Amino acid sequence: MNGRCSLPRLRRKSFCCSLLSLLALCLLLLVSVEYSNITEPLPPQAALDGIQAYHKYNISCPLIYDMDPVEVGKSLVIRRQVVEDNDESLINLTSNCPSFIKARGYDVVRVSQQERDFPLAYSIVVHKSALMIERLIKVVYSPNNIYCIHYDQKSSEQFISAVEGLDRCLPNVFIASKRESVFYAGISRLKADLNCLSDLLKSEVQWKYVINLCGQDFPLRSNFEIVSELKKLNGANMLETSRPSESKKQRFTFSYKLMDFKIESKKLPMKTEQKKTPPPHGIEMFIGSAYFVFSREFIVHIDSSDVVKDFLAWSEDTYSPDEHFWATLVRLPGVPGEVPRSQPDITDLKSKARLVKWQYLEEELYPQCSGKHVRSVCIFGAGELRWLLNYGHWFANKFDPKVDPILIQCLEEMLEENSYLNQQHLLPNIRVNQSYSI
Repeated sequence: MNGRCSLPRLRRKSFCCSLLSLLALCLLLLVSVEYSNITEPLPPQAALDGIQAYHKYNISCPLIYDMDPVEVGKSLVIRRQVVEDNDESLINLTSNCPSFIKARGYDVVRVSQQERDFPLAYSIVVHKSALMIERLIKVVYSPNNIYCIHYDQKSSEQFISAVEGLDRCLPNVFIASKRESVFYAGISRLKADLNCLSDLLKSEVQWKYVINLCGQDFPLRSNFEIVSELKKLNGANMLETSRPSESKKQRFTFSYKLMDFKIESKKLPMKTEQKKTPPPHGIEMFIGSAYFVFSREFIVHIDSSDVVKDFLAWSEDTYSPDEHFWATLVRLPGVPGEVPRSQPDITDLKSKARLVKWQYLEEELYPQCSGKHVRSVCIFGAGELRWLLNYGHWFANKFDPKVDPILIQCLEEMLEENSYLNQQHLLPNIRVNQSYSI
């Protein structure tokens, strides 16, 4: 009797589920047809004399932030037909520096007294996507800051030409005086940052903190907000630093040799059977990531330290030394902004230097990736806009305009608005950048 009675209910339930699925499909199709024209970008605000800076789409970022289903549907349509920018776009833009500066708004950057009194330095290690690098710099730009760009010696001529355009047009952006051919997980990645740090110490700008970035990073805070956060550190450093697992210890217990990797025509460090000697000076090893926020005092100290020089030489034949070098140095007793060895691990979620979403930790530590995964790392999509802005970190990785241009556009718009609103209570101490004569 119970079996016969439950059958009609199961059929009704199955019918309702099918009907709901059909309605959802129809809604998505309606959104796709209704907004198919929005794959044509709007003329960007940052355009002058016929020069187009980058593609700007007809989308409401506040609605994306609120996860409005129709607006999110529009963003999904855009993702299927992305209009890709290339390095030539930036080459054309910077061929006329006054027009570039005016088109991108570098001449009207609003700067508070707090920002003028607290200049920052950036070490930016890149190898592709020049226009994305310019967009990254623009979000955290201040005429009081200093920006060092290290490009990979293997980069294309067009990319190098585009980066040279930034160096030529922006007086506080420069190219590292010494450049490396950067190989994944090799010492060259670490040396690229060290080259920029050395140049930054020689700069006339008396910066307070230095932040390192790569080409697929993007800010989650404006320059005004970053300065406010860094002032609270009061000389402390911010980075990931944890005790290594047994598997991670293999990276510096054995010697690694850079070898040709025929499948991808690349060089990768390969493990040998040769065991390494212990770290010099009895250094206790910690691991973290390549990303850091360091005080000027810390960088001055390591630049002249024999212990640091010996540790760098010892790290030459380790795997991904940038992921243990900084995490270990900041734990050395007596360094400026020291993280005592007795303190607990500082994970990537505790360090505000960089927010990264790992595929194997999704649903456990954070929501699912709305973009796509590459080597288990999420390339963020527009569905993460609210999460990114509210989690509390200062920068995140990874972003790619070919995966989701809407997220990047919305971060630009919302951070610019945040900066403007945060500065309002400081008026009349806000000045427009007068560094450029157009």
